[in-house]
Amino acid sequence: MNRDEQIARWKLLTEHLLPHRAREQHWPLRLDHCFKRVCLDYAFQDVWYNHLQKPAERHITGDALARALECAEALLSDDATLLRRRNEDSLRWRGKLR
Repeated sequence: MNRDEQIARWKLLTEHLLPHRAREQHWPLRLDHCFKRVCLDYAFQDVWYNHLQKPAERHITGDALARALECAEALLSDDATLLRRRNEDSLRWRGKLR
């Protein structure tokens, strides 16, 4: 998959498929920007904008894009368990959890 295809898949997952599933299954996160935050932070194992200029979709490449996409795919194929774990990691990296 080339970069344009990866970005298209990323947008489909984070802007449509994940929010739709979240509403259907009453997940704790439902908004597209929340899924993007969780997966981008996962890709960098840190607050994503410490490593990447905004907007992320214009600047993310290579391994980071692959990891973010992998995270989004995994969230879609799981129940809310993985989402909770990835969200806690993201919040911890942001200093919002003890």
